Amino acid sequence: MPLLEGKTGIVFGVANKRSIAWAIAQALAREGMRLAFTYQGERLKANVEELCAAMPDSLILPCDVTVDAEVESVFREVGEKFGRLDALVHSVAFAPREDLENDFVNTSREGFKIAHDISAYSLVALTRAALPLFEQSGGGAVLAMTYYGAEKAVEGYNLMGVAKASLEASVRYLAANLGPKNVRVNAISAGPVNTLAARGIKGFTGMLKHHAERAPLRRNVELEEIGNAALFLLSSMSAAITGEVMFVDGGYNIIGL
Repeated sequence: MPLLEGKTGIVFGVANKRSIAWAIAQALAREGMRLAFTYQGERLKANVEELCAAMPDSLILPCDVTVDAEVESVFREVGEKFGRLDALVHSVAFAPREDLENDFVNTSREGFKIAHDISAYSLVALTRAALPLFEQSGGGAVLAMTYYGAEKAVEGYNLMGVAKASLEASVRYLAANLGPKNVRVNAISAGPVNTLAARGIKGFTGMLKHHAERAPLRRNVELEEIGNAALFLLSSMSAAITGEVMFVDGGYNIIGL
């Protein structure tokens, strides 16, 4: 029997076939999980619908994570269709291009607010909205996506690194709050992957090359490897793990010089 047979989940952040969120969704679906997906705007709707065509029992819903009414609507519909929820994947991040490319000291006040609202606070909002459906399952698992730039100053990552630091702190506090409800909250800190979002980072090509040269495994991480790590954290295999940031980066984070 597949590991996640009879389980349900929702994935936020699928943009195209190179998305980390899509790699995670594929791993979950492979093990039998029924999934709901969200998209923001008509531009991404067609992409998500095309990808999910091979999952006939999936649910596809619009959602702007900065609008509470839309968040509530998504989970209300998931509740009506699925009746419960076992897993939530948060793969959502954004910062205005100008603020992302500028030195951090030049970050605008508005850009700072936008980056934190979308990249960090949304995890809190989505998790809170999911709680009634997790309770129907007797608990649940939440997974967020982060990057090493949350812990160390990474050239070119700038404002997003600060927003990811907020996200990682949110993971820990949510885990502490929700452990008594049997809801686990973890994050994956993946090595650089050539996604659409990553291309917005100044000097990203050089980042990929540097990572492959310095990581102990001497290569970059593959999307499938991130998906498999997510499968572990969202399944009963990791039942005693919460509040953690798991590095899936070929060991890059352990290197000093």
